[in-house]
Amino acid sequence: MLASIFALILIRHLQKRTILSGPDDQWVSYFKAGIFFSIAFIGFSVIFKSIFVGLLTHCFLLGLLLAVYLIPKLQIGRPMMFSIIPVAAASFIADIVKWVTPTFYAANDDAFESAILFGVIWFIAMWFINRKQHKALENERYRREIEEERTRMITKLKVDLEAKVAQRTNELLQQKNELQQALNELKSTQDQLIHAEKMASLGELTAGIAHEIQNPLNFVNNFSEVSIELLNEMKEGPLLELPEEAKEEVEEIVSDLSQNLEKIVVHGKRADSIVKGMLQHSRSSTGQKEVTDINALAEEYLRLSYHGLRAKDKSFNATIETHFEPNLYKVHVVAQDIGRVLLNLFNNAFYAVNEKSKVQTGTYAPKVEVTTKNTELTGNQKGIEIIITDNGSGIPQRVLDKIYQPFFTTKPAGQGTGLGLSISYDIIKKGHSGDLKIDTKEGAYASFILTIPT
Repeated sequence: MLASIFALILIRHLQKRTILSGPDDQWVSYFKAGIFFSIAFIGFSVIFKSIFVGLLTHCFLLGLLLAVYLIPKLQIGRPMMFSIIPVAAASFIADIVKWVTPTFYAANDDAFESAILFGVIWFIAMWFINRKQHKALENERYRREIEEERTRMITKLKVDLEAKVAQRTNELLQQKNELQQALNELKSTQDQLIHAEKMASLGELTAGIAHEIQNPLNFVNNFSEVSIELLNEMKEGPLLELPEEAKEEVEEIVSDLSQNLEKIVVHGKRADSIVKGMLQHSRSSTGQKEVTDINALAEEYLRLSYHGLRAKDKSFNATIETHFEPNLYKVHVVAQDIGRVLLNLFNNAFYAVNEKSKVQTGTYAPKVEVTTKNTELTGNQKGIEIIITDNGSGIPQRVLDKIYQPFFTTKPAGQGTGLGLSISYDIIKKGHSGDLKIDTKEGAYASFILTIPT
């Protein structure tokens, strides 16, 4: 019966300590069967005092001990196995001797009982030691779990802190970039204000000079025309009375004088046109829309832009082609504002071809082309198109979305404020309900298309 009791103790120990995958693990049924057989052997040992039952009980316990020793899943019960082996061996030997030589057993029963008692004491002592070690291991495992949890929490807090630091750093960098951009815009605005003040002063000076020039220019034009009339009268009167030998020479001189005076008249009228353009350009805009001849306006500002760049760079030269629609619709616009837009686009076009001519030699010929034509807008509304095309370097695709933004420029520092296209876009889009589009190919051309409704 003693073997059955220790078998039950061993099975219960294994049932508690063995790591199972779940309630469906096959070892769950094995442990239940083992407990059932252990209790059955205890009952049989009490009821039947036979050698056969005792032998089966010892074999059952021996099988359990071998299973614990050999099966890896059950090796967690080895300490309990070693504590049971002495009492199991003493009980087995005592029962064998009792069954084989009852006389010898009766003479030495004290020794056998002492051996069994020693085995029981050994089991109890080992059980306490194993229990103490198990508790120490459990405490150590619990301490490690707490340490691992603490480490995990520290790691998580560290990661969260690093993420917050990185986020805050990005926010600070973004704020720094925004402040830097605001500072750059402020500097650009300051430069633009200084430039505007200079241009205002220059405009006043230009207007004053133009007024001063216009009076003597009128005298030159008027007296040139009068001189031509006097020469014509001389041809018809006094010249006819001269001798034939002197008449031919005088006629030749009079003809040369007439040609020179005609050239003076032509260039005088051209100078008068330039002076009037300067006065009109320097005059403040009234903001009132008037019926305007766009062809004449484009022609005037095209020449003004070209000669302005030629005055700065004597080496610059470009071919100018104009394709003006003779029957172009008359449109109601603020002439000074549209002139400002055209002047800005012409300046950009001449600048582009001039820069390309500096880096590209050979057969490259700078050319700026201006085209006007009638067009039909949505809703049966009529309008006009002004197309300004240059064969410069074009506009890079990566900046097309930015060119209408204030202070954005592709020109080197100091050569552009980045406001020209922005202001031009507002004048066309907001001031005249029109549109300003771009057709460009990098390295080949750029074409600005202005659409203005009638």
